[in-house]
Parts: sequence; structure tokens; C-alpha cells
Amino acid sequence: MAQSHRENLKQALDTLRTHKLRSLLTVLGVVLGVSVIMLVAAIVAGFDKTVTDAMSEYGNDTAFISRFDQGPHNGRRPKEERMRKPLTLEDGEAIQSGCPAVKNTTVWINQWENTHKVQTRDGSVSAIDFRGVFANFAQVYANANILDGRFFTEAENIHRDKVVVIGENVGPVLFPGRSAVGKDIFIDGSAFMVVGVVQKPKGGMGPDDEDRRVLIPYLTFRKIYPGAYENAIRIQSLTPAMLDAAVDQARDVLRRRRNVKYSEKDNFSIETAQQSVQQFHEIVSTVFLATIVLSSIGLLIGGVGVMNIMLVSVTERTREIGIRKAIGAHRSDITWQFLLEAMTLTGVGGIIALVFVNALVFLIRAALKWQAVVPLWAAAAGLTVSISIGLIFGVWPAVKAARLDPVEALRYE
Repeated sequence: MAQSHRENLKQALDTLRTHKLRSLLTVLGVVLGVSVIMLVAAIVAGFDKTVTDAMSEYGNDTAFISRFDQGPHNGRRPKEERMRKPLTLEDGEAIQSGCPAVKNTTVWINQWENTHKVQTRDGSVSAIDFRGVFANFAQVYANANILDGRFFTEAENIHRDKVVVIGENVGPVLFPGRSAVGKDIFIDGSAFMVVGVVQKPKGGMGPDDEDRRVLIPYLTFRKIYPGAYENAIRIQSLTPAMLDAAVDQARDVLRRRRNVKYSEKDNFSIETAQQSVQQFHEIVSTVFLATIVLSSIGLLIGGVGVMNIMLVSVTERTREIGIRKAIGAHRSDITWQFLLEAMTLTGVGGIIALVFVNALVFLIRAALKWQAVVPLWAAAAGLTVSISIGLIFGVWPAVKAARLDPVEALRYE
């Protein structure tokens, strides 16, 4: 039996070599369908790793508090969200004093309505991530590691000093070829001295992935921009295991301070990095499922093409089938001959898809500088699906060939 299968496989490969163009056109649908599955799996896996790394950079013992609901949204925010009163510095202080599970609380403020610009004589950076923060910002945010210099102190915040910490990608633009620490920059026309540079967070992707953070003391920000009102809070629990308790305690404090009734939902949001990752996974799973459904259409078309070409092959080789039956070939031998030929045809299509997708992923990884690789399970699934297409859609041609009457087949011209 094994010897017979080897002969059938050899004969199937010979047939593919004889009809190269016809075979390629036949499996084109299979190649496209399997390629889509593998490519989406690679992109999703890479995107998932990138987002997970980015979220973990915030720390697994922290939670972010905002007056707006977190996560993706389309268009303008609902009126209910827009009408919520902003968080305040006093909210952060109340959380710190009233939540036993909270180790640190940091409040930051920004003025998102306006675009801010930082510049020197050598260059300028616009669309910056400009915030007023407290000295403990670097302790609570795990992605605020100092690369050069230092973070400003609480004394500098109290005295409203004009000092600034900038992102890793801001320094080289403002001070090409030299350190930014100790030098002056202008933010919206006001002079600040750079005291430190923070390291670019991991998990970014794409050529436009830049760290444009510009951080000044909180009270300095309030002095220069007295109209700023948009505060946000990040809390750090005593231990990662106590994060849920810290979140619950912070929620209770804010509900009381913001006069939220027992039957009403929160008029603020609290989200941990793990919740953000979980939300992302739900979105990605939906997209991946939709892609599988769409790619299955290509696989169906490819399968029908394989069945049609195999039926043509049966017709062309009717006399050959009659000769094989006349010299003793069983129905099972004929069936396996055509099944293996169909499976080989689609299996080669799966291999072509695997090579094509790996080359494409390599180019994506090089161009966008992010982690994308075809997962082993996706490669195995793609090859399995492609071979299964040949098995399923090759059954009818194989059965038809096996049922041919040898006498009639020998008479066929």
C-alpha cells in the first residue's frame, strides 16, 4: 500500500510538472485564501505583541483614571461624556489619602484644545505630548525611565520652576549631535531648561513612532496656562495583586466626590493595562473571524476550480484508467491516485502561499519596524487547510474515475 501511494504521489508530481500553467491557475484561489489567513494571523500576532508590550510599559500595578471612557470610539464623543465635569487635583489627593491599597497617585494636566510647539535655534517639534506632571510621575509610569539627566523635583514643582523633561525623539531635533540636558528650549515662546530626557517606550510601530513627550512641573503648567482644566490620574497599587482592590477603593472615593447615585453608572473611567489588552484582543478576534469568513470564499472558489480541473483530468486519462484496471488495478488504487493528485496540487498551493506570505511579512517588518512573524500554528493550519481542500474537492473526480468501466474506458478515444 505504501509503495502504491509513493507511486501515486510521484505520478501526481509528474502531472503537475507537465501542466505547470494549468496547475498554477487552478490553485490560485487556494493560494489567495490561504495567504490571507496566514498574513492576517501574522499581522494580528505582531500587532498583539506590540500592543501588549506597549500596555505593559505602563506597569501591571497601575490604573488610569479619566473623565472620558477609554477604548476606541467613532467620531465625536457622546454628549453625556462631554458634559462630565473634569477631574481635579483634589480628586487625586483624596484617592491617595482615602485608599489603603494605593501606594502612589500622580495627577497630570494638559490643554488638548491647543497645539503646542517646542523649539530652539536648531529645530522645532510640533504636535507634542505636552503635560504638567508631578515629580512622582516617573515612579508611577513605568514607561518614563530617564535616559539622560534627571527628573525634576517636587521642590522645583512647588517653586514653579521652568524646567522640562523631554522625550527621546525630541532632543535630537532640538539639539542635533549633542546632549539636550542643561540647555534652554522655548515652549510656546517661554524659555525652559532641559533637566532630563526620558527613554522612548517600547511597543511602538511604524516609521512615525516617536516619543514627543514634553513634561513640565504641574504647578508651572497651571501658572503659564491658567485656563487648563483637563486632569487625568494614574494610581499605583501596593502590589500587582492588590490592583483590583486599589481600583475599587478609588472608584468609591470618586463616586462620593462626584455625587454619583447608587443606581447610576460612573461618570468617569478607570482602566488597567490588562483591561486595555483584553479589549484589544476582543476587537482583534472579531476582525480575524471576519477575515476567515472572507478568505473561505476564496478557498471555496479554489476548491471548485480544483474539482473542475480534476474532472477534466479524469476525462483526458480515461484510456489510461482503463489500462490500469485491465492489468489489475483496484478501485481504491484509482481513487487514491486522483485524491493524492488533488491533494498534491492544493498542497503545493499552500507551500506557495507560505513562501509568499513570509516574504511579504519580512518586507512589512522591515518597512514598519514592528514585530510581525507568521505563527507556527498559522503555517500549520494553512498547509492543513490547503491539503484538506484537495481532499474534499477531489473526492468526486476520484470516485468518478474509480467507477469507470474498464471495457468502455479502453474504447474511449
